[in-house]
Amino acid sequence: MKAGKLFVILGLLSCFSVAQAVGIQKTILTFDVKGNEELKMDIYSVDSIFSSPQPCLMFVFGGGFKEGKRDDPGYRSYFDYFAKKGFVVVSIDYRLGMKGEKAPGVFNTKPLENAISLAVSDLYSATKFLIEKADSLNIDKNRILISGSSAGAITVLQAEYELKNRHNIASRLPQDFSYAGVISFAGGIFSIEGMPTYAVPPAPTLFFHGSADKLVPYKETRLFNKGMFGSKSLTKNFHKKNYSYLFYSMEGLGHEVASFPMNEFLPEIEQFIENFVFEQKPWMVEVYFTDKQRKTNASITPSSYYNK
Repeated sequence: MKAGKLFVILGLLSCFSVAQAVGIQKTILTFDVKGNEELKMDIYSVDSIFSSPQPCLMFVFGGGFKEGKRDDPGYRSYFDYFAKKGFVVVSIDYRLGMKGEKAPGVFNTKPLENAISLAVSDLYSATKFLIEKADSLNIDKNRILISGSSAGAITVLQAEYELKNRHNIASRLPQDFSYAGVISFAGGIFSIEGMPTYAVPPAPTLFFHGSADKLVPYKETRLFNKGMFGSKSLTKNFHKKNYSYLFYSMEGLGHEVASFPMNEFLPEIEQFIENFVFEQKPWMVEVYFTDKQRKTNASITPSSYYNK
């Protein structure tokens, strides 16, 4: 870890009050229709005594914008954990703009740009739906967090970037709305203006990324000002600008970091929400994590993934 930064997080035993729930309810709702495609969301909540509005944790699945599903069994432990902590957990559909497309690269960005735009637009539509239905769904619309894996992580980081700069795509959300926090499992931001900058400081952001990730760049892949800026580049800029963030750099690991933290780092994710989002602690934390027992497959590249 670098000097001048907080090296470790202490007090991980301090957690939210766990809901004494009978079980977790799953409700499926349609939040939008785009063309002939119905976009649905799964809502996970507990049968409990909660009467006051609860925080909401939204999730956007991964799959390279060409595949994946909102109810993949691999995500269920993540959903259940936070539902039991008193969150309304919402996993959403979005349109898959990279279906049938070739691997993106610095000379072939248009399909990826379009896919990201579709996903962000659908995330905004789902968010607007939740804001409008907040009372009936028992959601605190001032505490809506967004999280995502891989393509979903790109989507949530991009959505916050577009919102804080009030780009046209964000106009469907209320003028005074802000996400309370952002959680990215191996994501990045696509920019045509060089390093992404924010007109308004972004929400507290949690980054997980493998330093050997070749599918979503750990640092950046760019041609002049156009490219994908990964977690390492983004957090360097966050630190320069004094934005609140927590970065888990998973040393030597590849794109598997898009998934396993949702099973193995649940208390750490919870602690981020407690400290950075709810308590608004102005921290900048970087954790360089090495797991000597974990084997990695760092050979997955855009070419191998999209052309398989």
